[in-house]
Amino acid sequence: MWRLCQLRATIAPSLTRQRHSRVIAIRREDQSVWERRAPFGPTHVQKLVKQGVKVIVQPSNRRAYPMQAYMHAGAQIQEDISDASVIFGVKQVPIDALIPGKTYCFFSHTIKAQESNMPLLDAILEKKIRLIDYERIIDERGSRLVAFGKYAGIAGMINILHGIGLRLLALGHHTPFMHIGPAHNYRNSSMARQAIRDCGYEISLGMMPKSIGPLTFVFTGSGNVSQGAQEVFSELPIEYVPPEMLRKVAEHGNQNKLYGCEVSRSDHLERREGGGFDAKEYDEYPERYISTFNQKMAPYASVIVNGIYWAVGSPKLISIPDAKNLLRPAKTPWLPTSKGSPALPHRMLAICDISADPGGSIEFMNECTTIDTPFCLYDADRNKDTKSFKGPGVLVCSIDNMPTQLPRESTDLFGELLSPHVHDIIKSDAKKRLQDENFTYPIQSAIIASNGELTEGFQYIQELRESQGNRSRHKMEGRSESHKTVLVLGAGMVSAPLVEWLHREKDVSITVCSQVKDEADRLANQYAGVDSVYLDVNESTGHLQELCGKADVVISLLPYGLHGMVARYCVAERTHLVTASYLNDEIAALHDEARANGVTIMNEVGLDPGIDHLLALECIHEVQEKGAVVESFVSYCGGLPAPEHSDNALRYKFSWSPRGVLLNTLSAAKYLNQGQIVEINGGGELMSTPRSLDFLPGFALEGFPNRDSTKYGSLYGLGRDVHTLLRGTIRYKGFSESIKPMQLLGLIDPEPHPLLHPSGPDVTWRQLVTHLLGLSDTSIFYENLKQKLVERLGDVDGIESLGLLDETPVVKLNSPLDTLSHYLSKRLAFERGERDLVVLRHEVGIRWPDGRREERGINFVVYGQPQGHSAMAMTVGKPAAIAAKMILDGEIQERGVLLPFTPDIYRPMLQRLRSEGLTATETSRWLN
Repeated sequence: MWRLCQLRATIAPSLTRQRHSRVIAIRREDQSVWERRAPFGPTHVQKLVKQGVKVIVQPSNRRAYPMQAYMHAGAQIQEDISDASVIFGVKQVPIDALIPGKTYCFFSHTIKAQESNMPLLDAILEKKIRLIDYERIIDERGSRLVAFGKYAGIAGMINILHGIGLRLLALGHHTPFMHIGPAHNYRNSSMARQAIRDCGYEISLGMMPKSIGPLTFVFTGSGNVSQGAQEVFSELPIEYVPPEMLRKVAEHGNQNKLYGCEVSRSDHLERREGGGFDAKEYDEYPERYISTFNQKMAPYASVIVNGIYWAVGSPKLISIPDAKNLLRPAKTPWLPTSKGSPALPHRMLAICDISADPGGSIEFMNECTTIDTPFCLYDADRNKDTKSFKGPGVLVCSIDNMPTQLPRESTDLFGELLSPHVHDIIKSDAKKRLQDENFTYPIQSAIIASNGELTEGFQYIQELRESQGNRSRHKMEGRSESHKTVLVLGAGMVSAPLVEWLHREKDVSITVCSQVKDEADRLANQYAGVDSVYLDVNESTGHLQELCGKADVVISLLPYGLHGMVARYCVAERTHLVTASYLNDEIAALHDEARANGVTIMNEVGLDPGIDHLLALECIHEVQEKGAVVESFVSYCGGLPAPEHSDNALRYKFSWSPRGVLLNTLSAAKYLNQGQIVEINGGGELMSTPRSLDFLPGFALEGFPNRDSTKYGSLYGLGRDVHTLLRGTIRYKGFSESIKPMQLLGLIDPEPHPLLHPSGPDVTWRQLVTHLLGLSDTSIFYENLKQKLVERLGDVDGIESLGLLDETPVVKLNSPLDTLSHYLSKRLAFERGERDLVVLRHEVGIRWPDGRREERGINFVVYGQPQGHSAMAMTVGKPAAIAAKMILDGEIQERGVLLPFTPDIYRPMLQRLRSEGLTATETSRWLN
């Protein structure tokens, strides 16, 4: 056939036609194996030939219209299209196929500075090609004149109806939608419409399962795309409602029909300040507006058909955090459900994003689906999509060449729309200066590039590219632009599982900093591609700020007192920050500045604080959503050596500096007990108030209050009903009794002591204890010294067993606290092969609406790995790593100083921790 076509195409023009002065070409589409459209069909070509235009058509057996149809229309079928001055196509042209000095017409997908198509635009400029983009052929009002939009809507609607049938089946429901196939399976849209009408007939007969409730379809926009989709929708039994009625029909509508709602810009866009909507102002200044779609429409939509044009800087319809809130169970207890007739996991079933803008108005749609694999299931809590119909999430269809599924009808429509402009386009001579040409307004508006330059109306593309480059400055040196950079400050034990978790993410580059160079090098060498840097944050503040400026997220695992300095540098450099420590006043004061600079400072995402918050809020919010109130909340948490390794007076061991643990024993505490505020003074009183804890009967545990618990009444949203509120620390029994003598002796005093000046005379632990006891004779007999200690302190077996009465030289560090901390960090360090233990306990007192009272217990117990990571390192490092990745991926978009207290943060974090094996167990008992 090809030879016949070539022979006839070569002979016919010379015998039957005069020499053509105007030559155009229709190129072969090669952007997708599914691309069967053409810019003109045979009927359009025939008209052009009759008007004296020579039309060259590149051979392709993939086109829906066969080559012989074009040949019979008078086209010349040949591979070489270089004789044409204007070359028409549909989708992007491969760079190596571009012919210099020609005029090209196709959808370039460059007008939003789409990163993947910038090499194509650069090649067009380099080859001095004049580019006419169909997307920008517009009239004076800005309305598009040439588009496949209607058939994008038609094909998209057919596909999503097909997908709904498969998704509902996976959820346990056979529905009439199962009789609708994908758009490309039908010869034309008429055949598809018949299948849809058959589906509608069954719906009208009441054949939809009652447990799924009414179905609502929300259409965004009113342009060609939306109208095409709604044409198909009209084949079903439907009723349209305004946006304000969506909730009512979503909850109590008739299941013998479907409900539709067309949403215009004015329905969901409003000024950030003062409200209201002005179309002209919005077109000029979209950044002044926000969208309320996620609050007013999306919660009541079963299916969203998105057909709006989205420009960079415009408000998004649904953000990544929005999706986490939207994909929650709908509260419809009146629907008849059973094991065999389950309720839907959430109201939103599917999104057909016909606009197909990755990261655009539907933010989590970051990659288009294909005709081969038209659907994915987006799980908001994991921020991942899977090629499946089964599992948690919303079904998404976002094919970027939707109309090619109905190729002949699409080609016919497009050719009809393009034909009135062909003779204007044919005048183009790409070698002439653009100002010497005389095009009509629609074509002039569509010329993106000419004579090696962007035209005046599209120079903003370069500005967009530069701004995108600035936003990702410093992060791309030597790496692909998809990589994000994480700076980890600190290379101690907690850093290892954090780096290990982040290293699994292929789009993350990691730099580890430490003032102990060997420590940073050792950690970095375990993971390919991880960099190590020597950094003393106190001595090299300029270097610290420079490193913060080169990162996307900084994770600070430094001592608590250094977080404020790091936070100031991160805010100044517009870099996000994550810490596993308690929020302090210095960081809290940065909230407004951080928010203004677009910076997130996420605090308290370790174990305690961190996982304790996540588990508490999950339980509290669950019972509150069911109408119950929390009357009491008691929580204890602590890191311990495993029981077999707790063989010392403190029943405790250290994997990092003991200073914080020792200092906390001197802290004040405040909590609520049966409606009364209880305050414990600082200075050591805390160790006199331990409680015996028996929630794990196999362990001998005690607990004591930690800091100010009362503030968590408001932080956790417990309201006025809570009468008991305590957060405390867990230790093995005996810890407090061993600490008290040390406190009384002054060994935990944080103030400098003359005897411990680093430049002073040498001193042993026995001499130091003798001096602290107030004895001048440091040569006192051992037994007499013990007796004096017993008289003053009571039981001193702990002090003795820890070697504090030995003649061991003291490493002097100014204060007794720092000196003892250094000593215990060596004396009570975990030995090789030993493991630690983390224990967290929440006891939640719940009063239900019917008056019943429940006590719910949450136990979180994790053991360390004898030859791997400690339990403390895993439970501090992994939550911090997860939070950092959520910020990088746009799952956390709130700016300013934050705590992980909202469901869109704590739910995904808990899910990912559970996938790491870090899980809690629950118990429940009824009190009446």
